[in-house]
Amino acid sequence: MISILRWSLLLAFLAIGQLQADELLRAEHPDRYTVKKGDTLWDIASLFLNEAWHWPQIWELNPEIKNPHLIYPGDRLSLIYVDGQPRLDLTRGDDSRTVVLKVDRSAAGSEKLSPRVRAEPLVSGIPAISLEDVSSWFARGRIVEKETLANAPYILAGVSDRLIFGPGDKFYGRGIWPELTSVFGVFREGRIYRDIESKEILGYEARAVGMARMIRRETDLATFELLSVEEDVRVTDRLLPTEERKVQPTFYPKPPDQPVSGTIIAIGKGLSMVGKNGVTVLNRGETHGLSAGTVLALHKKGQIVRDRVKGERVTLPAERVGLIMIYRSFKKMAYGIVLETTEPVQVGDQVSEP
Repeated sequence: MISILRWSLLLAFLAIGQLQADELLRAEHPDRYTVKKGDTLWDIASLFLNEAWHWPQIWELNPEIKNPHLIYPGDRLSLIYVDGQPRLDLTRGDDSRTVVLKVDRSAAGSEKLSPRVRAEPLVSGIPAISLEDVSSWFARGRIVEKETLANAPYILAGVSDRLIFGPGDKFYGRGIWPELTSVFGVFREGRIYRDIESKEILGYEARAVGMARMIRRETDLATFELLSVEEDVRVTDRLLPTEERKVQPTFYPKPPDQPVSGTIIAIGKGLSMVGKNGVTVLNRGETHGLSAGTVLALHKKGQIVRDRVKGERVTLPAERVGLIMIYRSFKKMAYGIVLETTEPVQVGDQVSEP
């Protein structure tokens, strides 16, 4: 089940600022729309707006509706004007009024709290951007420091005489083990990412190849069971604790809060080019204000042509061809997914604030 959207309305509203109605709304926008199953807020916003991430600017918070930040199939949206500014008004449909009672067992634990009963809508809320069609593109792994993998525990040998392992196989790991950690990711050294222009190393890829659970430990030796694999797991692969930081199941599109000028330095899965839903690697990251949900404009680098009159070579302006959304950021780089594009996306293409 897709996670329910909890839209960051007020923060996004303050960051975006006011636009004129004729700049904000699409010329062929509808006056009313009934939400359907399978819709995302990005889809719906694109019906009304020239730029979908301006959704919070026209969202009318109706104080009479409980939790107006969530919308459901069957809800009706109407375009109205308040003090000359466009607003979308929400009228609840039947699906959002239908609730199912569930026992919430998350309260049970070391404090011996009793399970609680909670009510939630029978139909899932509409997400910002659905990941069903794009999650398979996501880069598996993380960006680490140079020494991280070299100093990490590693697979020493199999319990049976094997060099390659699959789900359910047991193996021995050796290294310095963190306390209170039993689940580890299995990683292999991946690409070294460099800035195209400065050649600065931006990060080292630890490519995820599997997940394993520690069964027991004796000094620096530990026995593991392999839970899942992305590809064959081998002797010498490295073991790192699973991260608390994970890819979000739902994204809240937003513009960057500062000017951004960056370049695509790699394409996911080793491809030479991608289209919609493809993964890109950018040479900008957290230090440049990028975080999950940040939307950037995508530009094709201007071609160099010969001026036949003056006999000179001239670089043409970059042309905007689409949008990229950051789904995971690191200190100096980020992974982005192509939301829309009219041209194949390649290494060297540029990004900026939209």
